Amino acid sequence: MSAQASPDVTPVFDAATNSWTYLVADPASGEAAIIDAVLEYEPKGATISHASLDRLLALVQQRQLSLKWLLETHAHADHLSGGDWLRQQTGAPLVIGAHIADVQAEFAPRFGMDDLPCDGRQFDRLVADGDTLPLGGLTIRVLHTPGHTPACVTYLIGDAAFVGDTLFMPDYGTARCDFPGGDAARLHASIQALLALPAATRLFVGHDYLPAGRSKFACQSSVAAQRAHNVHVHDGIAAADFIAMRRARDATLAPPALILPSLQVNIAAGALPPADARGRRFLRLPLQLAE
Repeated sequence: MSAQASPDVTPVFDAATNSWTYLVADPASGEAAIIDAVLEYEPKGATISHASLDRLLALVQQRQLSLKWLLETHAHADHLSGGDWLRQQTGAPLVIGAHIADVQAEFAPRFGMDDLPCDGRQFDRLVADGDTLPLGGLTIRVLHTPGHTPACVTYLIGDAAFVGDTLFMPDYGTARCDFPGGDAARLHASIQALLALPAATRLFVGHDYLPAGRSKFACQSSVAAQRAHNVHVHDGIAAADFIAMRRARDATLAPPALILPSLQVNIAAGALPPADARGRRFLRLPLQLAE
């Protein structure tokens, strides 16, 4: 791949949720996209902050970029999306995989959100495998990479792939598949599609957690590094062995700390619940999420 096919990538880490957000720009035109923005939410005090989103917008302005897209890799279960707030501030369209409708249909009833249309209309653009979006002289190519959720997509921009929660850093492994609609076999197939990309492709992950032996958070690996070193799915691990490992590991995992506020907000494109007559907003707390 030529240098012209390399976007500028600025990662931003949210320590509270171990989440990575990316500001991705075409260096020639200055057109940019933000991937997986985080709306900061502190559950004990029930407070929301736009501080990190303000910093992102300040960075866009400082670098004189033109924000063209707000991209979501999936409906996150561990943090609230900042996509809707950024859309309100900038007018940039909010994009997600078309199978978000499946996720909405799965979770809206669990939160009693009977008035939520489950067809993805809350987002500005729904994308499917093979779809493309322009970014200056670059092209954003959509890869449907389900497994963690049915709606997960990867955004391939030049020599960089933004994989969401499908893969993590090689020393940490792969995403869980135990949420409704998740599937370890589909995750394995999605990962194999990613690992078939050119070896030098830069892979940017949606989260990082510090395994034993590493003290600094990281966000970037490569196809070659994942194939050689990913502790769950490196070359030579059979699909059946990966699926068995993933299912056994998932059975031991607790739900994410912010799963209840995150899912009900994120299936609504990050829009907060409407305010009542006194300006108050309320999240729903089901006594039992599983049905």
